[in-house]
Amino acid sequence: MFIKQTAKNIIPSDIWNRLRRFYYEMAWRANPRSLVSAHRIQVYKNKHHGQRCFIIGNGPSLKKMDLSPLRGEFTFGMNRIYLLFPEMGFQTTYFVSVNHLVIEQFAEDIAHLPMPQFLSQRGWKHARFTELTMFLYPRPDLKFSFKPEWYIYEGPTVTFTALQLAYYMGFKQAILIGIDHNFQTKGPANQEVVSTGEDPNHFAPNYFGKGIRWQLPNLEGSESFYQIAKEVYTQDGRTILDATVDGKLQIYPKVDYANLF
Repeated sequence: MFIKQTAKNIIPSDIWNRLRRFYYEMAWRANPRSLVSAHRIQVYKNKHHGQRCFIIGNGPSLKKMDLSPLRGEFTFGMNRIYLLFPEMGFQTTYFVSVNHLVIEQFAEDIAHLPMPQFLSQRGWKHARFTELTMFLYPRPDLKFSFKPEWYIYEGPTVTFTALQLAYYMGFKQAILIGIDHNFQTKGPANQEVVSTGEDPNHFAPNYFGKGIRWQLPNLEGSESFYQIAKEVYTQDGRTILDATVDGKLQIYPKVDYANLF
């Protein structure tokens, strides 16, 4: 402990932080789950080359939509989307969750999902490592990962992770729905809070219901990462469209959901 503190005091903070990040990343590489996850993720590289997918957010706007046309589409569901599966009448193709509070509190729910699951490595001690589990190693930089088998840039929103995975899988077009980009609950970005009642910010009142810990949104930070994704897709001749009903996000071209089928 003394040696660690002494080193921290004499090494410039930026270098110390890089060394610390390198240490934790190498420690993860030594974990057998890291290599297994990497091999599993590599199976999906360009698997959907030239196709389109829908990335389904969890905003209240989903209740205004007929989701049944998505039954035959490739879809990414995120966090507690599974609460909507019975009403949707189908399950998403893929599942993504990178928030450690979601993974920690709903690990058992996630473990029973029947589709491939892409989860943040930060939740690996809570998540059950099933044959469908793939851990993503998070990096904090404002960048876009072309090698999610080794690392992902999480950003403030799980949607950005889904966009990186969709790109890796070869999708030519990613269409967003349910990304309302608007929360009734206000407060400092990323602050952890405990819900005191029904959830007005998502499609179901029990999504982050009473007693559930969650983090307040970082909408401005999310926009920076969304812009990075737009630039990457555009430079490669791909597109990201926004079909969210009454969504507040202004980064991507808006399209009418009903005209997509």
